[in-house]
Amino acid sequence: MRFRGNPILKPRNSNPWESRFVFNAGVLRVNEKVHILYRAMGEDMVSRIGYASSFDGYNIKERLSHPVFEPSTSYEEYGCEDPRLTPIGKRCIMAYTAYTDRQMNAFQIGITDIPIEDLQEKRWNWGKRLFPFLGVRDKNGAMLPRKIDGKYVLFHRIDPDICVSYSEDFQHWTDMKAIMSPRWGKWDNFKIGCAGPPIEIDEGWLFVYHGVDFERVYRLGVALLEKRNPEKIVYRSEKPILEPVEDYEKYGNVPNVVYSCGNVLIDNKLFVYYGGADTVLCLATYELNEILP
Repeated sequence: MRFRGNPILKPRNSNPWESRFVFNAGVLRVNEKVHILYRAMGEDMVSRIGYASSFDGYNIKERLSHPVFEPSTSYEEYGCEDPRLTPIGKRCIMAYTAYTDRQMNAFQIGITDIPIEDLQEKRWNWGKRLFPFLGVRDKNGAMLPRKIDGKYVLFHRIDPDICVSYSEDFQHWTDMKAIMSPRWGKWDNFKIGCAGPPIEIDEGWLFVYHGVDFERVYRLGVALLEKRNPEKIVYRSEKPILEPVEDYEKYGNVPNVVYSCGNVLIDNKLFVYYGGADTVLCLATYELNEILP
């Protein structure tokens, strides 16, 4: 169900860095507060990351006027895009897309981290920025919140598939393989990618993903991964759980797009934060029995 107050975040003309588009957000819920790190673009069309928060998940109570993460290396010259947040221990791991070269449309996964306490207190002490797949056109990085068989697990997209890789140190990733592919004749027949990081529930890992068809319409679907072996797909929705219907999803910078980088469970309800038409940030909520068999 779409939140009646959508969009929950819009561009602000008063801030040049977020004056044009405010969309795809990673989210982290700590102590009953939802921290929202959203992608923003201004007149220079460089993606930076801003901060907002909510106590109930719906209504924005705070929004900073300055970016909290922005390009600082040659690998991110044209933007830090689409953050996805995963708590591991006392740190929040952020995977994002580092946009390197506009002419070549070159991008890759960046990974950094911040102490959860610092994020809560809005002290932006980001750790080292890692680029583990140099030279690989790769994006949609999302991590599991705990190790599997002693290794960290990263989901990512190498077109057109969702892939998985494993690491002991966040820098060196091995055993890469595709685990989900587009399905011919369905809503996700062109390419697919991770939404927010998978959420552990009793039945396995709840995995929201986006699917794109040949008309370039972006929709959201859901899968369930086996808890001990997240490469194994237990269930995958035949129909999308969300598709562009509202004007704020159909018209904007990129039309006909619903695209998510973050989701959280609040009182057993799934909150999915998504970008509408690459222009505004929106919210939809679901009871688990609505989206799982």
